[in-house]
Amino acid sequence: MKYHLIAFSWILTCFFSCSSPVERGHLERDNLDYVNSFIGSTGPSDSDYGGTIPAVAPPFAMTQWCAMTRENFISNNPYNYRDFTLIGFIGTHQPAIWMGDYGFMSFLPSSGKVKISPEERSLTFKHSEEEASPYFYSVEAKTKDNKKIKTEMASTLRCAIFNVTFPQGDDNYIFVEASRKITDEKEFDGFIRLLPESNEIVGYNSDRYSYMLGPDLPNFKGYFVMQFSKPFSRKGLWKQDQLMEDQTEQNGDHIGGYVYFDTKKSELVQVKVATSFISIEQARENLDHEIPAWDFQQVVDGNRAEWKKYFDRVTVDGGSEDQKVSFYSALHRTLQYPRIFSEYGKYYSAFDDAIHEGVSYNDYSLWDTFRAQHPWLTLVAPEHVNPMIQSLVQMYEEGGWIPKWPNPTYSNIMIGTHADAVVADAYVKNFRGYDVDKAYEAIYKNAMTPPENDTNMRWADREITKLYEARGGLTYYKEKGFVPADKTAESVSRTLEFAYDDFCVAKVAKGLGKMEDYEYFMNRSRNYINVYDSISGFMSARNYDGSFVKEVKHKVDEVEQIVEEGITEGGRWTYLFCVMQDVGGLISLMGGRDKFTTMLDRNFDEGHFQHRNEPGHHFIYLYNYAGQPWKTQEKIWEHTPLNYQNAPDGLSGNDDCGQMSAWLIFSSMGFYPVAPGNGQYAIGSPLFPKVTLDLPAPYNKKITITAVGVAEGKKYIKSLTMDGKPISKPFINHEDLVACDNLVFEMSDTPTDWGK
Repeated sequence: MKYHLIAFSWILTCFFSCSSPVERGHLERDNLDYVNSFIGSTGPSDSDYGGTIPAVAPPFAMTQWCAMTRENFISNNPYNYRDFTLIGFIGTHQPAIWMGDYGFMSFLPSSGKVKISPEERSLTFKHSEEEASPYFYSVEAKTKDNKKIKTEMASTLRCAIFNVTFPQGDDNYIFVEASRKITDEKEFDGFIRLLPESNEIVGYNSDRYSYMLGPDLPNFKGYFVMQFSKPFSRKGLWKQDQLMEDQTEQNGDHIGGYVYFDTKKSELVQVKVATSFISIEQARENLDHEIPAWDFQQVVDGNRAEWKKYFDRVTVDGGSEDQKVSFYSALHRTLQYPRIFSEYGKYYSAFDDAIHEGVSYNDYSLWDTFRAQHPWLTLVAPEHVNPMIQSLVQMYEEGGWIPKWPNPTYSNIMIGTHADAVVADAYVKNFRGYDVDKAYEAIYKNAMTPPENDTNMRWADREITKLYEARGGLTYYKEKGFVPADKTAESVSRTLEFAYDDFCVAKVAKGLGKMEDYEYFMNRSRNYINVYDSISGFMSARNYDGSFVKEVKHKVDEVEQIVEEGITEGGRWTYLFCVMQDVGGLISLMGGRDKFTTMLDRNFDEGHFQHRNEPGHHFIYLYNYAGQPWKTQEKIWEHTPLNYQNAPDGLSGNDDCGQMSAWLIFSSMGFYPVAPGNGQYAIGSPLFPKVTLDLPAPYNKKITITAVGVAEGKKYIKSLTMDGKPISKPFINHEDLVACDNLVFEMSDTPTDWGK
């Protein structure tokens, strides 16, 4: 639940002193200047908030660069707006707050005696002396003896450049962290070498703070090359808690180095850093490609130009300043994942621990992003869609399964195989620039081949089995038409998500002319019926013998509590409406429109709805299917300001690699993809008077979305036309949208019969 409530007005007060950063010297404010990189960077706890960081990186960058206010690990990002201490600048690959980092490197400019631990080496800073944007970051921090050090950074896809302004003296240094401590009994292989003859530091680590499964990955390493604009005056290494003056090479865990500089007053020391997952030599090649010169402003301008290319594709007119900041900040977040993982024609694959030729992307939060993030990319970044799908196919070829949450190899995070939905959604929108037959082979395997040990996974203990489960419980699902609660954990959620994924497999099968497969999977897509309990009125867990589970008690903190059996991240209200592929069938199952909308009303009115987690993202749009579209319209205006604000704590839930943000983008335009894979959008209520989409190939279209009356606060639809043709139902097809020039909403300040 949102942790502080506000009036149902979009014009919000920013609770912290932050604003959208504007490039120095940039006179005219454009779309990109509205981005507030701090939105979502803090919240009520270390794991219950937006989980975003003020990253500096181009769109879909392999490595993001960020000020580090705390050591990051699973469920802990490297930056939190609540912090006022700086422990470094990190090249990070952590894709979501609850997924860990891998192959990182960090360093910290400082002064005085070298301190190793984060607590001892930390500097202090104020947010008023911090500036952040997608293409530039700057902060001035103080050492414990009040010496000021200013650091600026800009970056490219795999590299970064830093301007460090030290105070005058001979005790200014840069501390480098190459590898961290052994954690969870995992032995990390780190290496660092100082090269004073060329003003360089090189190294690598195999650190993986993630839910990574699969092979031991002896070849997995995050490589880095650092180059300095000034010679070292002194140098040394550190290991564990020991300093080793004048040594130049070390390996092991928890190691690093330091280099000193003699600097004049306000002297600038520049640092270039390159990253790679292939080799130190490849990191050096990446740097030669991306930052060949010591030209900081050139990198800033190049990064800004890359972002502007995408931001010029979406323009909103009207609305408040806070609305625009929230919208464009969301746009920024949707263009970060999945990340590019290849390096100039080749890539390391953690699925078979080998180097391959080709293009690769990674870090797909598929349980979340299939819903709106990936459908949004088919509009705003279509040039990335085919290689993203092909990357999933390559993972299947290299590891044996198409993954459900690569980070950067298999993880057993979440349930369902929603790569099926991403493939289907791209396919029905005529994206075919990948191995379509192999893609179908991969999602067919998801749907038909049970994982190892499938009949012995009562609690699906991924950490114990160390097995990639794909669809855990599939054996029983195929046999019984549902996943039994006494055989497999999260049984209700699995049954519902498998049924949706079956629908997606069916859509691709039909497109490929595999009609027998199509009929088979469409029939299975109705398996949600098998976990509906007409007595309770909810989707409920069933045992292998078919009986519904009445009540389950577990001890939580020594207190016995009733637990709703079989649900993933929620309760029975969460999954009652999770039948996106057949809402009409669900309405009939629940007893018709009146009973369906009564339960949907209760879901919102009684506080069961949780927008901060993804299973409920389509709930608001379900009124369209039951003849009450005006309720969809009013609830968009009601819930949007509760969940999206122009403040560091402005996201009610984890952004999950763009999904929370993509919901806002679609809903602001007035439509949403309830069931990706069916090529349809449900109509909502636009939040801006005008939105212009300037879509690149394959569309090459400019689409203007006009909402007459929104500026006066009118939220209900009176009429809708597409190129002058009336739209009477609250749905439009993707192919019609991308072919039109004008979508025009006429709004009303009271509910109407439109779309009923």
